[in-house]
Amino acid sequence: MDKNSNKYIFIYSVAMVVIVALVLTSISVFLQPKQKKNIDLEKKRNILSAIKIEYDKNDVEKVFDEYIIEMFVINTEGERIEGINPLEINLKDQLKDSPENQKWPIYIASMPNGEKSYIFSFYGTGLWGPIWGYVALKEDFNTVTGAYFDHKSETPGLGAEIATENFQMKFTGKTIFNENGEFVSIDVRKGGVGNDIHAVDAISGGTITSTGLKNMLHSCFSAYLKFIEKNKN
Repeated sequence: MDKNSNKYIFIYSVAMVVIVALVLTSISVFLQPKQKKNIDLEKKRNILSAIKIEYDKNDVEKVFDEYIIEMFVINTEGERIEGINPLEINLKDQLKDSPENQKWPIYIASMPNGEKSYIFSFYGTGLWGPIWGYVALKEDFNTVTGAYFDHKSETPGLGAEIATENFQMKFTGKTIFNENGEFVSIDVRKGGVGNDIHAVDAISGGTITSTGLKNMLHSCFSAYLKFIEKNKN
């Protein structure tokens, strides 16, 4: 076949596309288990950070298994869904679905003081991209024992401050129900919060990220609300 002919060039191009596609698919399939393990490890690190448990990067799984005594998935009615690994839940995908079809992970930790913490997952939108995190509640299903937040592309020194320990520590001791037992979530408010146990100071210069975080907390806590109220009562 004439290598300069259009037919040869077309066949060669198609063959190269098929070969490259097969190679890339094979690499993706080969790396998939490793990618999944890395995602699971990152979630485990974040969960441990939310409950303020220290760990060595080489012992994440060991420490996670030591402190996390139970994990499961619920629907928005607060009912358990069996047969699903909570670590495999992608909240970004869940939030695209209708509320009645959404699945939400919960992790229960046995703390060093002998008490339990219930850890809930969160996902939302900041200024430049997604934000996410975990918030742990005491057995009263009201008081925050710890929080961890992270982001994809918030501005360093501004919105990115949600990923700092100094900001996250502000949530410890806050409550999501008022004195009348009504759900109020946790406000992220600009201008100071004083002694308000349902609010934290917003990030200076990070108004949009702070608003995104506030909205994320309210919407995701709302998805867990029926489970929380059933167990709170």
